[in-house]
Formats: sequence, C-alpha cells, structure tokens
Amino acid sequence: MKAEVSQKQESNLVSSLRKKNYSWLLACGFWILGSNSLASPVFSTNLTHHLAERESVNSGAKSLCSEQNLETLTTQLLQKLPNYTNRASQRARRLSRSSDVYSYMLVAGRPEFAPISLNLEEYSTDAPKSTASGVEQVFFTTLGRQYISKKAVEFQEFHWLLLTKTKSGWRLVMMFTQTGAYPKQQPPSPPRDSSNGAIAQAVKAWLRDCQAGSVRQ
Repeated sequence: MKAEVSQKQESNLVSSLRKKNYSWLLACGFWILGSNSLASPVFSTNLTHHLAERESVNSGAKSLCSEQNLETLTTQLLQKLPNYTNRASQRARRLSRSSDVYSYMLVAGRPEFAPISLNLEEYSTDAPKSTASGVEQVFFTTLGRQYISKKAVEFQEFHWLLLTKTKSGWRLVMMFTQTGAYPKQQPPSPPRDSSNGAIAQAVKAWLRDCQAGSVRQ
C-alpha cells in the first residue's frame, strides 16, 4: 500500500515537473523570439528613427518656447488657449460647486504687440514696482459663452498680458482684462486684475507644457 502511494506521489511529482519545464521552455522561447526581433535590423532601425523623431519634436518645441520671438510664441499660445482655459474653468467648477454660472472660451483673437506705458499701479495696487523692467506686452481678444440659468450669453474680453523672459523660459507677470457685450457694441468694463483667473492659469499651464516640450506644434 505504501509502495502504491509512493508511486502515485512520484508520478504526480514528475507530472508537475514536466508542466513547470514546459512553462519554462515556453517562456524562454518567447524571450528568444523577442530578443531576435529586437536584434532585427529593420526593427532596430524603426525604433531608432522613432526615438530620433520624438526627440526632434521635443527639441523643436523647447526651442520655440526658449527663443526670443514673442510673436511666434504667442500665436501658438492663442491657438491652444481655448482648450487650456476651458479645462481650467472645469477644474474650478469641480472645486466650487456653489456657482451655476458656466463660462467657456470659444476662440482667441490675433495678438497685437504695440506696447503702452507701464504704469501698472493705476490698475492694481499689487503690481510690483520693478515690473516694467524686461516685460513684453501682448494684447488679444477672446470670445466666450456663458450659461446663466441654462441660458447662453456670448461676450468678448480684451486682455493685456505681460510676459517676461527668464532663464527657464517665458513667465506670466500680470494680466488685466476688460469685458464687453457681444455682438452688441457697448463700452467694456474697467480693466481688472485677472492674474489669478482661469485664462491666466491657462497661459501659465501652456507655457509650462511648452517649455517641457509636451506641446505639439
């Protein structure tokens, strides 16, 4: 009886070892196939080309964000600004659910670069006194849509954006905004400091992503 049990245990052990050996051989086979495919000249060439192409795209994006050509930079920024702004607005709504006013940016207009006198204290008491040094000015318009009690109301805003160039890239200094009716032509509201608003947050996020090379041109 003990001999029969011993034989069964031995048989089960052999069967188990065969299964393990088969699994091990199968794994080795896949590893060998994978190694051969990686060693294939065609695969290696394609992989190298893909990595070089990706590195080239990232380098191009970083160089765009580091260069002194503010007009090129701003043109790219305004193309992506509606998406970035709408995402910032959605995050703000999730954090504060008490408001029933929903705003969306539809489009950002062509920028202008003719500077004006930088007397920022006239608009904001928080403006740093050294702001005028090394600051570039951009003016652009946005068209937005606001939902008030499920009713859509369109409006336009006029933005005065101040940027400065640092060693790590462009940075937002301050931002001022005026709001007007659309399509009615009425005098816009007085300028307000919008440096912490959704659009300013979107500008900061885009500049950060562009400097990191994650913005597709």
